[in-house]
Amino acid sequence: MDLVEYQGKQYFARYGIPISAGRVADTVEEALAAAEEVGYPVVVKAQVQVGGRGKAGGVKLASDAGEVRRHASDILGLDIKGHVVRRLWIEHATDIAEEYYASFTLDRAAKLHLAMVSARGGVDIEEVAVSAPAAIARLHIDPLDGLGHLEALQLVTDAGLEATALEQAAAILVDLYRCYVEGDADLVEINPLVLTTDGQVRALDAKVTLDDDAAFRHPEWEFEDIVDVDPRELLAREKGLQYIGLDGSVGIIANGAGLAMSTLDVVNQVGGAAANFLDIGGGANADVMANALEVINTDANVRVILVNIFGGIVRCDEVAAGILTALDRVELASVIVLRLDGTNSIQARRMLEERASAWIIPELTMIGAAQRAVEIAGGRS
Repeated sequence: MDLVEYQGKQYFARYGIPISAGRVADTVEEALAAAEEVGYPVVVKAQVQVGGRGKAGGVKLASDAGEVRRHASDILGLDIKGHVVRRLWIEHATDIAEEYYASFTLDRAAKLHLAMVSARGGVDIEEVAVSAPAAIARLHIDPLDGLGHLEALQLVTDAGLEATALEQAAAILVDLYRCYVEGDADLVEINPLVLTTDGQVRALDAKVTLDDDAAFRHPEWEFEDIVDVDPRELLAREKGLQYIGLDGSVGIIANGAGLAMSTLDVVNQVGGAAANFLDIGGGANADVMANALEVINTDANVRVILVNIFGGIVRCDEVAAGILTALDRVELASVIVLRLDGTNSIQARRMLEERASAWIIPELTMIGAAQRAVEIAGGRS
């Protein structure tokens, strides 16, 4: 779950991380009222889940009501990289002396948490990593040990922050780590973390990605969804499926994220384009298959459905039974190209042959299935 800036800042505030005063606004009049409440000058900021808002005209400084009205009118409804602005964050403007960067995430290769701090904040950290990798101080953290003030102080010192900012920045890092761990986040990022002209350190932006699988521990996670959600993804979410909508014409169903990603790659390699990523995991029973087919059926761009199953823990004959049962429950709009391999695959193919169907086209290999699916779909769309 990706939070927009104001939601991330509200999340930070729960853990004592200092932020600037601000209010949300959905209309120009609400923006004016918010500006009066937080005090001029203010910054009018678009709330969308995408970077580059400033360059796109989504962040504007306003010194009076007239400027707030003009900027709010311009930003509301603005399209920023395909994201339409429907909400604003009106924040009291900050006099900035220095801009820093701080984040925590998981380094899966090292199997440790990773802290990154840089004295070169305010720009994409990816650019800094390429142009000046030494400008980023890194620290791997064992979850059993956690992060103490002394380790945090050494990290911000290594990053080259101003001496007057070190103690405050270290304290914020400790709170940010607590937000990351106790708050069940996959990523917490402050860019920029600023030193103000009066010597205060605070978070001027917030990027937070929460771990959806931890939602059962957080009844307080009731964030209002202000982002236009793909209706296909919304339906899949309701049915408990791992689905990401794409723009192609070949619908994809596979068991396992790795196999699903490989299937997308192979479809692309043979000249097609996938309409989605859909991982049914280890369960391929009738209910799961019916739900998966129903979700893909809602996509008018899909011309063929490629089902790619490798039977390891799940048996192919169970998958075949699930598919046949699902066909009785779902009225398909596209034919299925089906590749089954692995445990009991011979029995599964025999089951499908016994119920010959114009809706199922069997293939023995993944590359063959992808080629047949792309041929039916008419190539890349």
